[in-house]
Amino acid sequence: MTAQSLGVSAAHFGDSRTPFLSARRVSEQLGVTQSELARLVGVARNTLAARSGARKVDQALSPVVRILAMASEMAGDDHRAVIWFKHQPIPGWAGKTAYDLVGEGKADKVLAYLEAVRSGVYA
Repeated sequence: MTAQSLGVSAAHFGDSRTPFLSARRVSEQLGVTQSELARLVGVARNTLAARSGARKVDQALSPVVRILAMASEMAGDDHRAVIWFKHQPIPGWAGKTAYDLVGEGKADKVLAYLEAVRSGVYA
């Protein structure tokens, strides 16, 4: 999954020199260190910086970028989306946030929740 294929709202997470997502841009947007981002997406810190790991990093980052892009679209701006991602508990998940769930490998559950909200299920 490349930055371009994720859509216009996610395009600013791309690296202008490659077709892949930029770990630096994602960490800046989230306000976390590269080490924290690596833990969040389940890759080694060195892998984030290595060009040889670009495809692996892209695959690890794409669910986070999809979540942020969808949340931004729904919240109206990127800043609100990041606040929601890091601090707003998701109903039915015992006080866990999207950040917590992504860190547990459950990004698919967060995406399903956002799709349901967008469809009006939890509205």
